Amino acid sequence: MSFEGTRSRSLARAAAGAAGALAVAAVSSASLGRRGDRAAFDVLNRGHGPQADAALTGVTELGSIMASAGAAAVLAVGGRRRVAAEALAAAGLMWLLGQGLKRVVGRPRPYDAPASNDGREVRRLVHEPNGTSWPSSHPAVLLAFVTVAGRRLGLSRSVRAALRALAVTVGVSRVYVGVHYPSDVLGGLLLGGAVADVFDEASSGHRADDRGRAG
Repeated sequence: MSFEGTRSRSLARAAAGAAGALAVAAVSSASLGRRGDRAAFDVLNRGHGPQADAALTGVTELGSIMASAGAAAVLAVGGRRRVAAEALAAAGLMWLLGQGLKRVVGRPRPYDAPASNDGREVRRLVHEPNGTSWPSSHPAVLLAFVTVAGRRLGLSRSVRAALRALAVTVGVSRVYVGVHYPSDVLGGLLLGGAVADVFDEASSGHRADDRGRAG
């Protein structure tokens, strides 16, 4: 497939991801969507013992922007400075987008929302995060980082799939530790993939232009 064809396909995938994220926000804002989201939250937020608590509390911060900065530093020290810079830029762009959308949507965190019908209290296992609930930035930031880094490094499909699964696990952990609804995570993952596709194609276009001028 030509470069333009591949680029068009990636941009279409990014547009679909962004549209899907906005659809998730709209559905979860409606009465029926909120009830379903809260029911799913209650299932995932229930405790599964101290080992699960420790594991998911530990893995959740892999989605922080500081964790992406740390991973970028490791790549840079290993001689992959350009990969580090581009992956961190994609993660930073996603973080900024997430913070902006939080202000626009303004969804309360689960522990600030009214109690569920059965009166069950939210289990919050981490400190109170800044900002509102939608979208969940942690899985979005991590997905943007690992998607761009994985492509730039030429990692195999199976390795890249494992990295995406790690981002999903971070998303699940955000619900488990009590700071996000499932729809926050789904919206964040869709946005993280979209940002990675847009950033990746924009960077690829610049490199193609550079090669054209050099030729």
